[in-house]
Amino acid sequence: MKKTILVLTMIFATTLISNAKIVSKAVDYKDGNTQLQGWLYYDDGIKSPKPAVIVVHEWWGLNDYPKMRAQQLAELGYIAFAADIYGKGVVKTSFDEAGAEAGKYKSNIPLLRSRINSALETLKKQPNVDKNKIAAIGYCFGGGTVLELARSGADIKGVVSFHGNLGTPNPADAKNIKGKVLICHGGDDKFVSNEEFLGFENEMRNAKVDWQMNIYGNSVHGFTNPANGSDNSTGLAYNEKADKRSFEAMKQFLNEIFK
Repeated sequence: MKKTILVLTMIFATTLISNAKIVSKAVDYKDGNTQLQGWLYYDDGIKSPKPAVIVVHEWWGLNDYPKMRAQQLAELGYIAFAADIYGKGVVKTSFDEAGAEAGKYKSNIPLLRSRINSALETLKKQPNVDKNKIAAIGYCFGGGTVLELARSGADIKGVVSFHGNLGTPNPADAKNIKGKVLICHGGDDKFVSNEEFLGFENEMRNAKVDWQMNIYGNSVHGFTNPANGSDNSTGLAYNEKADKRSFEAMKQFLNEIFK
């Protein structure tokens, strides 16, 4: 009898898993007067509060790449929110345009922090989000953005930066960081100067932040995105090993901070 009940329980659980699917939907929100649109990803089988992760885009804006990463997180069982920093529908396709747009926020840290904190507050309002278990990850421009979220004193468990900028005009604000920090950095990334690199280390030490940094050999800027090609000499290239290793490091980090 017990064996029969166990088998039926396993069949029922398997059926629930097989019937579950990842839902994605647009979420409109505002930062001041600016209209923003993020994308929420979650398993529709979720019936109780779950840990949630904000995903912040590269300097291109909220295109398909951060949405793909958000979907991956949803497949791991998290609620994921691909945040919008630039504004609804603002996506750049050229280096000059992307650089100019990103520069607006890098030169105005209060605005950048306002945008990412608006995403955090929007995520907290979503159904089944465990408001006490939220993290943020970001790529390139997004990596620097999630660090500024942490420096702003946001009540989150941790942040992960993938090949992001590390510098800030406000290093003393690291004292506000409440969660843990993981940096995934390319060993040959020329987009981050030695001065910026060392300055970040000192910033974390001085503020006694719980931080760690993984450095991936033979990797330049943008090593997680296949769209960057494979030519390291351009300074922007994909590295499959570094991509997979950094993703596994993120998974372990999330397991640690959400336990």
